Amino acid sequence: MSNEEMNVEKVSAETADSGLPENYAELKKEAGRSADWRARLSAVEELGNYPHRQVIDILTRLAESDPVYTVQEAAYLKLKAFGENVAAPSKNKPELFKGITKILLRIKKSLPRNHTYEEFKEKLKKMRIDVYDAYEGEKGEDFDKWLESKWSSVK
Repeated sequence: MSNEEMNVEKVSAETADSGLPENYAELKKEAGRSADWRARLSAVEELGNYPHRQVIDILTRLAESDPVYTVQEAAYLKLKAFGENVAAPSKNKPELFKGITKILLRIKKSLPRNHTYEEFKEKLKKMRIDVYDAYEGEKGEDFDKWLESKWSSVK
């Protein structure tokens, strides 16, 4: 067995002994991915099986401040299952990102005058994947309708 393999085994054993999942570092990274609400949700689901202080801290941050309600709610439910005293997230948020109209206007102005909605959508995805991802997660099936409405209204 190589030194690297022994180190990985040692870290895995230490993590398991601490009450954290073996892939804790990976899950922590996934929970912090601002451009992938699905990865954050998946991390919440897996972390929610380990009532450890470090996990509780991550779940609390997500329950209180994740821009996507689905992620907030999942983290909240895991915390409640741990017996934590935590406030339920609010579904009614006026804006996920402060200045969203300005963000969208900048993107629209960076495109040719006669661009299509699809071109706008792709440019948003390339320039601000964090914004695109958060609103896609929050709006669900209504995302395209919402984004197209925003696109046509920003001038």
